[in-house]
Amino acid sequence: MDLVGACRAFVSVSEHSSFTVGAAAARMSQPVASRRVAALEELFGEQLFERMSRRAVLTAFGRDMLPVARQLVQTADVLLHEADAAKSKPWRLAMPGICSTAGLARLVAEAREHGIVLDLRMAVPAQRVELIHSQLVRAALLAVPADEATWSVPLGLAGVRDPGVRRVYIETLRMGRASPGPARRVWIQPEDDVPHIRDPLTRLRDAVGLRPAQLVAAADLTTAAAEVFRTHDLLLCSPAQAEELSLVWRPIGEIALGRGYALAASAGGNPQHVEARLGGAIGRCLGADTIAGGTTGGAGGTGASGGTGGVAK
Repeated sequence: MDLVGACRAFVSVSEHSSFTVGAAAARMSQPVASRRVAALEELFGEQLFERMSRRAVLTAFGRDMLPVARQLVQTADVLLHEADAAKSKPWRLAMPGICSTAGLARLVAEAREHGIVLDLRMAVPAQRVELIHSQLVRAALLAVPADEATWSVPLGLAGVRDPGVRRVYIETLRMGRASPGPARRVWIQPEDDVPHIRDPLTRLRDAVGLRPAQLVAAADLTTAAAEVFRTHDLLLCSPAQAEELSLVWRPIGEIALGRGYALAASAGGNPQHVEARLGGAIGRCLGADTIAGGTTGGAGGTGASGGTGGVAK
């Protein structure tokens, strides 16, 4: 039995002294209102109305029950209103700044289809941790090692020229005494300036004999990309980013690197319902569905014309 619906019919009929008019006011048919009131009377074991040919008059029992029934209906209306407000309240989420505008827009659109209004905050890894700890966001995508990740994004090196090989080896960037020109650098963008990515790359740099200055942490992606465009330098990035920048992407020969992400909620929060509904959309936005080792770049994976540039094996 729908107790709230029955009480709504009871209150509306009593206010209009008519089953026909009361039912219309409550946005239900007259037969439905009659059945609901009858079910309520059966539940109580007492009549609520004296039914006359044109009017419905409250019995003494009906007058006693009316205030409580009206309170129940009002409370239910408040509950429904609060539920609608809660569903439409923005769900503030801290996201990596590496996602494209199109990817973010698709994520927001898909969230709306699931009844979730996202309010996205772009931030670098350290800032996302601070946002979640200070509870300025309801949840954040944190940068984590691969074994802790829900979403993983392959990383490799991208440059303007096609190296002509399937993998780029860091050791080929080593400068010899007779090497012409300045040393080529690998640029790390802020999203990847985290220990589980930066430290293995630094150890590899030292192991293969590169100069310290050949591994550079950039202040922002724009700065790093600009240096790659004007020189023979390489950018540590995902295949999706390389494609967006029209660069040629290859995995690193010596080690496998990747971004790992996990959704964390602020104190007392539970992001599982968002992860369950939007896990696929979040992965696509991050580029986690990109296949590592694939050919990515402008013009079908070919950059500016030229040879291998001495950067790969």
